[in-house]
Amino acid sequence: MIKYKEAILPNGLQILVNRDHASKLAAVNILYKVGARNESEHKTGFAHLFEHLMFRGTHNVPDFDIPVQMACGENNAFTNNDYTNFYITLPKENIETALWLESDRMRNLNLSPEACEAEKQVVIEEFKQRYLNQPYGDEQPLLRDMCYKVHPYRWSTIGISPEHIERATLEDVREFYDLHYRPSRAILSISADMDEDEMIALATEYFSDIEDCGGDIAPVPVEPEQCEPRRLTVERDVPATDITIAFHMGDRLSREFFLGDLASDLLAGGESSRMVNRLVKERGLFSSVNAYILGSLDAGLFIIKGRLMPTTSEQDAEEALWGELRDIMEGNISDYEMEKVKNKFEANILMGEINVMNKAMNLGFYAMTGDLSLLNGEATLYRSITREEVMAFARERFTPNNSSTLIYRAKL
Repeated sequence: MIKYKEAILPNGLQILVNRDHASKLAAVNILYKVGARNESEHKTGFAHLFEHLMFRGTHNVPDFDIPVQMACGENNAFTNNDYTNFYITLPKENIETALWLESDRMRNLNLSPEACEAEKQVVIEEFKQRYLNQPYGDEQPLLRDMCYKVHPYRWSTIGISPEHIERATLEDVREFYDLHYRPSRAILSISADMDEDEMIALATEYFSDIEDCGGDIAPVPVEPEQCEPRRLTVERDVPATDITIAFHMGDRLSREFFLGDLASDLLAGGESSRMVNRLVKERGLFSSVNAYILGSLDAGLFIIKGRLMPTTSEQDAEEALWGELRDIMEGNISDYEMEKVKNKFEANILMGEINVMNKAMNLGFYAMTGDLSLLNGEATLYRSITREEVMAFARERFTPNNSSTLIYRAKL
């Protein structure tokens, strides 16, 4: 269990602190509630661009990394469709360095033409390397575009096209910064062996005078219900054919999230899972298989996929994947399988409570979802799931009318 204390500053910044008696390090995590879901379809990739820009330095600190290194710390960041996360670990005696740096770049970021142009080129090159010049690089973007018609989950974090970043103006960049990088859009979480009130006082000292300026956040469009099967076949210069089937499911706070997560692990949670044993080892239809959920804040996707062996026909492969789904729909799940998957979830949750950085990150993430009780309540939720619930979820969601099938065919 992660114990925490919470405070909200008048400017809207949410602060969460945890005292970790076992660690000599302090973890300072700041989560901004901005991801690809907050972008316009004509200006995508901005959240990811800002992950890079935030390390370009400020008018006060030209190089962000140097003070972190001088304080014996490490820092990094990541962006996804729902949020952007920055974190620093350093000796607890130097925690004020982290707070100073994060408060400074919340409002004083260097958005000069030179800094913006440099990071734009980095992001454009990353797009080319990861998506345009990489085998299977456009597989996920193709799937997203087929599954979503109005929701911004239609594009990946990197964006729809590198042209969106290439033609971004300095005004576009500054507008995005002012709108999203401000106290009321941020969650500051800290884990260290320090008194909770002291940590809150330090955070207040560094962040309370930051004005929460910026406009209103546009509502995210709701994806309409899918009412018919969708299919797409493409040919690419890749070594083997992939088949992916995606199904719409509930959002991060719904019970369906946990049911889908458990069902995906029943199917493909490790080398001893049923899909690996049946479809790879026994029948030899695929070289690899997987099942997973996107874990999105808004309504997400349940995805099942496999990479075909050269001797496997697309029809046989697709039928095999549907066969595994039908097995779940019919409730063919042993008590042993249920217990194994639940134990795995519980172990992962417990491991996440050991590391000081994980604690700080988890505090920020669960606050962002809008239900902080999940921080210490997910293990109980997973434990409460029954075979009958998983079967009902599968019957509700694994239907042809709710399916989007991508055949990513290897050229002969």
